[in-house]
Amino acid sequence: MTVSKQEFRDAMARLGAAVNIITTGGPAGRGGFTASAVCSVTDEPPTLLVCMNRNATAAPALKANGNVCVNVVAAGQQDAAMVFAGVTKCSMDERFDAGTWVTLATGAPVLQGAVVSFDCQVTEIVEKGTHLVVFAEVAGIRAGSVHDHGLIYFGRDYHRVGKLG
Repeated sequence: MTVSKQEFRDAMARLGAAVNIITTGGPAGRGGFTASAVCSVTDEPPTLLVCMNRNATAAPALKANGNVCVNVVAAGQQDAAMVFAGVTKCSMDERFDAGTWVTLATGAPVLQGAVVSFDCQVTEIVEKGTHLVVFAEVAGIRAGSVHDHGLIYFGRDYHRVGKLG
């Protein structure tokens, strides 16, 4: 049995996932994109997995800088997520006008007001099909307010989800 690309995409639209803005910063410049393909790998050492299209405009900077920040988007930051998803046509530098940014340990941009941000060093990148699978060890964490609502992507649309506190 063969599953078509469209069948797979339609099925994946039924798998809700957190909305994340993935950023990188350093000598190769800043870059970023919106992703839902993010998950925990292990807690010893704390490691995340991020999938990105190998043709993404942020890919060269991410590879060269060797860092990423996984910014878990709050419900009120949906517009920023759409900018980093490429819905709004602008330059990579202009994307960073959508939000306020600081840095932690690695130099990757950290989104102020995110539900949580994981500042990471890239430890390995594996190429699989059209994507890069990025393994990133967590070097720092900045938690947002427990009163913020999160944002998930489900059914090809954004949805607000409950708050922690």
